[in-house]
Amino acid sequence: MPVIRSAMPHELEALAQIGLSAWCKGIKPLVPASVAAKIERRNPFLPFLRELSSRVLIAEIAGEPAGLGACEHEDDTISDIWVAPAFEGRGAGSALIAALEAQIAERGYTQAQIHVAAANERALRLYQNLGYRQLWKKVAFDPVLETDLEKIGLSKSL
Repeated sequence: MPVIRSAMPHELEALAQIGLSAWCKGIKPLVPASVAAKIERRNPFLPFLRELSSRVLIAEIAGEPAGLGACEHEDDTISDIWVAPAFEGRGAGSALIAALEAQIAERGYTQAQIHVAAANERALRLYQNLGYRQLWKKVAFDPVLETDLEKIGLSKSL
């Protein structure tokens, strides 16, 4: 069972690499090659992690960071779940989601929300297996990814 804890400043670079490797596996195939190259060069996970700092949760397996998760705006929406490909299927994502759901409930919300790229079938299956139900599905322009992307919004009662 993964241990969930807050991120520590000295590990942000390593966590940014986890985020980027998970992004490369799940999202990179969905975006234009020029955008993917730009994201890989600048790794937007590092400034994101610096900004959120200890609000980012880490799933640790056998003493190693295996994944990270966050509610970027401290509301009812899980904004980020990223698991290192080498640790997929070992409970890190599920443990992160459970911990973030607990934080959402502590903030007084009765529902948790999450969005996923429709083509990211592995993540979508995980969320559905954890009790999330689809609210909407739409294609919209993603300004960070500079492309139209089909996304699914899901919700779960807490």
